[in-house]
Amino acid sequence: MGGETDRLAHSFLSLFGTQQNALQRVAEMTNMATLTDNNPHDRDLLEQVHPHGWKNPIPSQPYHLVVIGAGTAGLVTAAAAAGLGARVALIERDLMGGDCLNTGCVPSKGLISTARMAAHVRDAGPFGVKVAGEASVDFAFAMDRMRSKRAQISPADSAKRFQSLGVDVYFGQAKFVDQHTIVVTSEDQADQKIPFRKAVIATGARAAAPPIPGLDSVAYLTNENLFSLKELPKRFGIVGSGPIGCEMAQSFARFGSQVFLFEMAEHILPREDPAASALLQKQFNRDKITTITDSKNMVLKAQPNGAIRISGNQASEPYAWEVDQLLIAVGRTPNVDGLGLDTVGVEFDRQGVKVNDHLQTTNSRIYAAGDIASAFKFTHAADFQARIVIQNALFALGPFGRKKTSDLIIPAATYTSPEIAHVGLYEKDATQSGIAFDTYLQPFEHLDRAILEDHEGGFVKVLTKQGTDQILGATIVAENAGDLISEIVVAMTNGIGLSGIGASIHPYPTVAESIRKLGDQYGRTRLTPFSQKLLNLLRRFNVGK
Repeated sequence: MGGETDRLAHSFLSLFGTQQNALQRVAEMTNMATLTDNNPHDRDLLEQVHPHGWKNPIPSQPYHLVVIGAGTAGLVTAAAAAGLGARVALIERDLMGGDCLNTGCVPSKGLISTARMAAHVRDAGPFGVKVAGEASVDFAFAMDRMRSKRAQISPADSAKRFQSLGVDVYFGQAKFVDQHTIVVTSEDQADQKIPFRKAVIATGARAAAPPIPGLDSVAYLTNENLFSLKELPKRFGIVGSGPIGCEMAQSFARFGSQVFLFEMAEHILPREDPAASALLQKQFNRDKITTITDSKNMVLKAQPNGAIRISGNQASEPYAWEVDQLLIAVGRTPNVDGLGLDTVGVEFDRQGVKVNDHLQTTNSRIYAAGDIASAFKFTHAADFQARIVIQNALFALGPFGRKKTSDLIIPAATYTSPEIAHVGLYEKDATQSGIAFDTYLQPFEHLDRAILEDHEGGFVKVLTKQGTDQILGATIVAENAGDLISEIVVAMTNGIGLSGIGASIHPYPTVAESIRKLGDQYGRTRLTPFSQKLLNLLRRFNVGK
């Protein structure tokens, strides 16, 4: 990172007080630093996403669009804009592919797939499958498999691919120096001035360091270095039970670690539907995860034997545990440092760069997309925000043809077992907003496919505008909830209500039938006394008394 410490970083440090060292340690960490061992898959990955000896191009004229950051939002923006004939520059200071490819979605799901396979073997007995002895996970092999799969996926995000698409790829730190110029500073080349007409900030976010006493005195993990572990920790502590915390808690428990999951709220996944969180908690109990909810007054302390002591209070009762590794998974910090945003009048705060509904910053010629500017920190959200940026920055004429982020229907999924997926409003959201709604619930205990697979614990819940079939939101708990939620998203995006879903044939037996059954539930609510009399009259007319 650049040597500049901007006002946002100062505000964080004053907010977190004694956490200055911890914050600086996280801020100075680069994903490249976690790939410096001699693993051949990591070498393959690096050659794709930050090639050795890469020479930055020399700009011959101003770019129509300069994109800072080669994560999902930046990659989609650059590729699409170049494909539509624009002159595009893409600047990345670390690894192309961003968190998703290198330290997020891809490696985490690689480990989750191994953990699920281990659970399938463990739970095979009730299906009549006999496994000789007790199954165990070769952690080093699982990590190497993950690296192999990550490297296999990486060409899609590679520097050479984007170069072949007509994008000028620069590696280095980008900084705005005036309204028309960005300077790129790299280790092995002289500073370069990049002239632009419009720009997009897509620098993403990184792991946050919470104000926990003692955090700056212990060696801890974030998503940025978790996937470089070489040995399975015998005792593994995780602070934060959001999606990342829960996914890794379950995975490492299934690998064989003794896992301690700490959460300040009263239940895990505190933003989710309470019934969904409760079902996952039951599974965590079966996975032998020690869950400490309602955790307060946490203090960390390094021990002489290399362990980390975690103490605090659960409700009013004190607790103290020792772990060998600690993962901090409690939020994200926007990557705004060193960009020179003040120079070009781009406002930002601790949440990130400020944008309007068209993803335009306070500088009308500069846009922002992805984690740097969105409350929805998902790869798929960044993808569709990038599409909005392309339209608004390059093809809209004033107010005509502009797209809005508020029109996006954005789902979310937590890839535990079972998965929890959601879109739209929760019941608590609707209640707080004064929106009258109806709730339709389909438990899996009466769903044939779920019964056959011993997954009766899931459910589908849909909220509709009161008295109508207009879908306001939905929550699904199922082994493949992340796939199932897409049907609801398609319906909401295209104005299809529950009755339309109910009128659509679904294959039998599938878990997706549960969504269609909700359409049947809605249909039965339309059977008023008057309509029942009318149906009886029609029946008598056709078949007699």
